[in-house]
Amino acid sequence: MNGGEDNMKTVYVVAAIIHNEDKIFATQRGYGEFKDGWEFPGGKVEEGETPEAALKREIEEELETEIEVEDCLTTVEYDYPNFHLSMKCYWAKITEGTPVLLEHEAARWLALGDLDMVDWLPADQIIVDMIKEYRMVNRKKTID
Repeated sequence: MNGGEDNMKTVYVVAAIIHNEDKIFATQRGYGEFKDGWEFPGGKVEEGETPEAALKREIEEELETEIEVEDCLTTVEYDYPNFHLSMKCYWAKITEGTPVLLEHEAARWLALGDLDMVDWLPADQIIVDMIKEYRMVNRKKTID
């Protein structure tokens, strides 16, 4: 217990679960405290920006790719040691371009059965688990 819970900063971010046929796009962080961890691409929401607009901007900045933001899957609330993460996660698909890694060191298209092949950051692992469960429970609702 650190007793400084009131001092815990909340970071608001958005993440894109980019899908193509039966694959999901995963990126590996190339910088910062969580370098080398795998995540869904995205970033911080700027003041006055909608989550959807932030997500489109972040993906364009990080991957030089345009996306269509689809349904919101969930919002993950996760306590990292130094901050609280509030991550709104959206299904998305690429509408223009091919991802170019400007801020990430690697990326992979992972089939649903291969999602556990990379070392996801803890908050992103929650999304991975939801995607796997979602697909098992709702066979009719496909990711395409």
